[in-house]
Amino acid sequence: MVKTHFFPNDVVHFTWDKRHQPALTIDSGDTVIFETREVTDNQFSLESTTDAIAGLDWNRVYPLAGPVYIKDAEPGDTLAIDILDLKPKGWGWTAVLPGLGLLPDDFPDAYLRTFDLSDGAYIHFRDDIKVPIEPFLGTMGVCPKDADGSPIMPPGTFGGNMDTRQLTIGTTLYLPIQEKGALFSCGDGHAAQGDGEVCVSALECPMYSSLKFTLLKGKSIPSPQFQTNGPLTPKVNDRGFYGTTGVGPDLMTAAQDAIRSMVEYLAETYKLSKVDAYLLSSLCVDLKISEIVDAGQYVVSALLPLAIFTERS
Repeated sequence: MVKTHFFPNDVVHFTWDKRHQPALTIDSGDTVIFETREVTDNQFSLESTTDAIAGLDWNRVYPLAGPVYIKDAEPGDTLAIDILDLKPKGWGWTAVLPGLGLLPDDFPDAYLRTFDLSDGAYIHFRDDIKVPIEPFLGTMGVCPKDADGSPIMPPGTFGGNMDTRQLTIGTTLYLPIQEKGALFSCGDGHAAQGDGEVCVSALECPMYSSLKFTLLKGKSIPSPQFQTNGPLTPKVNDRGFYGTTGVGPDLMTAAQDAIRSMVEYLAETYKLSKVDAYLLSSLCVDLKISEIVDAGQYVVSALLPLAIFTERS
């Protein structure tokens, strides 16, 4: 008989390690309710200011709830995770963290903004700019093969810190199991994010989540896969998009150029500071590879959903 479990709130880990003792053991078909901390492990709060960034203890970043041991799971199997529910816990933040992000040289200074999410529907970036709340877990993964204190960031074939905003309610995520029991962990809740998470932070928040686990015996996949339920951007599809591009022989440089142009467009058109335009791009602008086959000249587009702006803006 399938069961619903509540993961203990006081158990977190900060690395991938096959020696982490499971905090919960479940059967295939069971559901687990998680309450995950925001990515700084409560070092930031709604009242925090930019000064808090200087004192950030990076050893406490990425607190993950886990591991969860799935009975009979073996390397070579696949774990399916149905994302049943996600709810941000009232507040969140986004920031420029010096040295990180897509444009670290353009934005070298620390900058932090916090937001009250009690509205439940929107992030009120400005009175006339509302970003829809579309929550997902930035980090979901099984334990990597032979992991021995590996950092949570970056992601890998096991999943992990994928920051894939399509992993929202109704999506099924598939992960290739690499260690006995799968040893699943999750965290890094996001209330919203554009494809790319360009300033290195989404709208980071504590999160309630409900996940159902199904073991697919004998099914092997090389890396994470997922199946969504419906359109990718249903909350912003009604007003069109404004696109900027970067063109050149290097995809990273093209992505940077696309976002630089978007920052300029947002700052000029909507009278935002450039740093706020950069943060807003991280929350809702989607980077897309528009062309990758034409003699080494690649096109990356940055797409801004116009639905986030009210008539006043």
